[in-house]
Amino acid sequence: MYRLLGLIMILTVASGCAYQQAVNNLEPDEQNAFRAYRKVIKSSQARAYLSKPGPAERSAYLREIGAQQRFDALTEQDRESVLNGYIRKGMSAAALRFLWGPPLDIEGPSGQWEYWVYRGQYRDLLDRGNTYIDNTRVRVHLVEGQVEWWFEDEFDVHEDAGDLDHKRRH
Repeated sequence: MYRLLGLIMILTVASGCAYQQAVNNLEPDEQNAFRAYRKVIKSSQARAYLSKPGPAERSAYLREIGAQQRFDALTEQDRESVLNGYIRKGMSAAALRFLWGPPLDIEGPSGQWEYWVYRGQYRDLLDRGNTYIDNTRVRVHLVEGQVEWWFEDEFDVHEDAGDLDHKRRH
């Protein structure tokens, strides 16, 4: 039993290392582009992208799955914000998904005003998206699909755990 668990852990670490090595092998411009796309594509699509032999094939794959078209549809200012890794007032909801990924929860009437809730520290959302080991969250207020303001706060993980489990199931 322990051998099997150990083998699973070794394989998990090895696959994570291989993934990171594949990202590190990309040219700097491609690394930056991959950071922009990775939050809006599935993990299987990310692995397929990284397995392509060259930049032309990787770019063609992004077009094939529609990710490049979605990014190109953003305003120039939104694309720049995503590539530079910062949230800004007026950013579109689509650009926010590219930047931090899907929110953990959405509250409010869609299209009018919404609160998007992310779990983790503001500075870590760019790299990892939602994390479940932290007692920090970022709430983003959107009006008509545009970022109006955001703030980071702390909460009691134990009190909120039931709510988060409930929200993930529905």
